[in-house]
Amino acid sequence: MSPKEINEIVPDFSRFYILTILYESPSHGYSIITKFKKRIGKEISPSLVYPFLRQLEQKGLVKYYMKPVGAKKKKVFELTKEGKKLCKQLFKRFSALISVAIEPSLEVCANCGCKVYEGGYREAIHGKEMTFCCVHCAKSYKKNK
Repeated sequence: MSPKEINEIVPDFSRFYILTILYESPSHGYSIITKFKKRIGKEISPSLVYPFLRQLEQKGLVKYYMKPVGAKKKKVFELTKEGKKLCKQLFKRFSALISVAIEPSLEVCANCGCKVYEGGYREAIHGKEMTFCCVHCAKSYKKNK
């Protein structure tokens, strides 16, 4: 898909995130709405979700099947092969943006130099607090210094 076509389908973050939810697993409309609110902390209107799902279906990016949920049957939407391909293109486009956003939060392992986002191992060595990616790097660092 060309960048122009992608922008026509996914002009904003809400639609991008709906696709992300579908990429994780098939979902019915109400499930998409509740997952969106739980993760983003913001309501999303059914008047955005359902027309977008129809648009994706018309473009061959999602298909649906009926699944019993309680006494009712619900449409469960699933990405097609083309839909998954679109998501991968979108993920590549946004990966640079994500890298810029998390870069200030990264720390570098004092031993191997790998970047650590969260949960690095910290240890005071010679009175200086050092960050490592794991206890093994801390041990190796102490052994070699």
